[in-house]
Amino acid sequence: MQKLTPCQILGNNKIRIINHPVILQNLCKMRDKNTDCQGVRIATRKITRVLLYEASKNLPLIETEISTPLENFKTQTIDPNINIIISPILRAGLIFTDEAIDILPQARIRHIGMYRDEKTLKPIWYYNKVPMDIDAPEKFYIYITDPMLATGNSLLEAINLYAQKRIPINQIKVISIIAAPEGILNIHKNYPDIEIITAALDRTLNEKGYILPGMGDAGDRIFNT
Repeated sequence: MQKLTPCQILGNNKIRIINHPVILQNLCKMRDKNTDCQGVRIATRKITRVLLYEASKNLPLIETEISTPLENFKTQTIDPNINIIISPILRAGLIFTDEAIDILPQARIRHIGMYRDEKTLKPIWYYNKVPMDIDAPEKFYIYITDPMLATGNSLLEAINLYAQKRIPINQIKVISIIAAPEGILNIHKNYPDIEIITAALDRTLNEKGYILPGMGDAGDRIFNT
């Protein structure tokens, strides 16, 4: 697979690397092989919260009038007429779900189940909870979550699901914690306008498709399996 240089990736305005100090501290904790599964889960949730805030900056606002205990005034809020969908890729993507519901209680969770064939590195489907019929696709805002953007094959399949429903590409976002250059290239080769929000851009993939330096198998470390 072709590789991107760090300069090429950092120069792409569709790739946002969020290097907030809170994220960096928790990335350190999450990656450490000596951190137990509870510590990994706590660190991961803290990172996902920041990433979700960043990703949801594209949500449209409307003006509304409310009453405080002192007076009425006009302010802004998220448009209640849009549809927000969080799509975690099972199983590791589930770590985003609790934080997403807290931040965006109006969002619907649509799980996508795939696992990776260890020989071909291709995704194999086993569950699809994406709605089949979508009216007014321009009113949908999609956030596909997976802690690790490695080969990008699973995320590409998930993007395809929503793109085929005519949802505008600039309203579909990928949120990962750790990304590999190969995965970013794979996604942008097919969908150059997809925005990818991540906490870290790592060096490369190994021969088994794991990110280096990475954190090992995210699902295993998060769920202690």
